[in-house]
Amino acid sequence: MDDSREIYFFFFRCRDRILEFMKRYLMIFAIIAGFSACDKLDELTKFEMDYSQRVVIPSSTGVDLPFDVYSPETETNSSSEFAVNDTRKDLIEEIILRKLTLKLKSPEEEDFSFLESIKVYMSADDLPEIRIAWNEEVAATTGGTLELLTSGDDLKDYIKKDKFTLRLETVTDEFLSSDHEIDVLSVFFVDAKVLGL
Repeated sequence: MDDSREIYFFFFRCRDRILEFMKRYLMIFAIIAGFSACDKLDELTKFEMDYSQRVVIPSSTGVDLPFDVYSPETETNSSSEFAVNDTRKDLIEEIILRKLTLKLKSPEEEDFSFLESIKVYMSADDLPEIRIAWNEEVAATTGGTLELLTSGDDLKDYIKKDKFTLRLETVTDEFLSSDHEIDVLSVFFVDAKVLGL
């Protein structure tokens, strides 16, 4: 009789410990699953916006003198881009220029070795001009594609506007006998909150 009572109490003590053990691990599992879901949701609120503009450095550009080239005003189409990604202007947390690449379109046989340095500035209505990308020493061996350093500044106020303009401040170290057409390709990283959350 005593043996059966001991077995009975032993069983209940073990059962309580097992249940407590299971509760702890279920709680840990639930916390990990919650963090994983938050990470996945966070990824849904991050996307990229790409823009392409063409500028021309004219053949009359002087050597070793700063020369400004302006892009045409570019429609941001930000409202529609945000809507496609289930967000809107007031939910944008940050927009950073991730990449700015220059591609020489013509003359076809030329490369970017004619550039000594380049700085790219962005402007929009009612906002100050800001430097967003640059290369202070363009290598003589540079080919027809030139990737610039980017500032890492938050540019959400500029991209949330309807239009923006780029100004390229260039210094050439060669005389240009013909116009140089350049495509300016920019990739902006957007971090936003999702609608309804």
